[in-house]
Amino acid sequence: MALTRDFKETIIERVNRDPDFAKALLDEASTLFLNGEPETARLILRDLVNATIGFEALAQEIPAPSKSLHRMLSERGNPSMNNIAAIFSAVSKNLSVKIETSSVKSHKRKKAFI
Repeated sequence: MALTRDFKETIIERVNRDPDFAKALLDEASTLFLNGEPETARLILRDLVNATIGFEALAQEIPAPSKSLHRMLSERGNPSMNNIAAIFSAVSKNLSVKIETSSVKSHKRKKAFI
């Protein structure tokens, strides 16, 4: 008997019972994307799409073929800015949330003296 569960099933169940978790995933995906980690952002978005709107409905909303959307949100995906914006918009709409961004001062790295 396996002691682990399928990760995708766990995400889907958690999103369905906890809307704040879904919103946190969307927030994390947008933060990662804007901070230069698009690979991880795409994977989180893929899981979120699977757990909420689904790729078939997303394909009709954007419009783009669902297979193309799967590829866009894969580890090696390369969606255009228009497509990534449309995906964020569709997922946000599905969750009834609005994405807001803000900028904060970054930590400056101190130069090493040799």
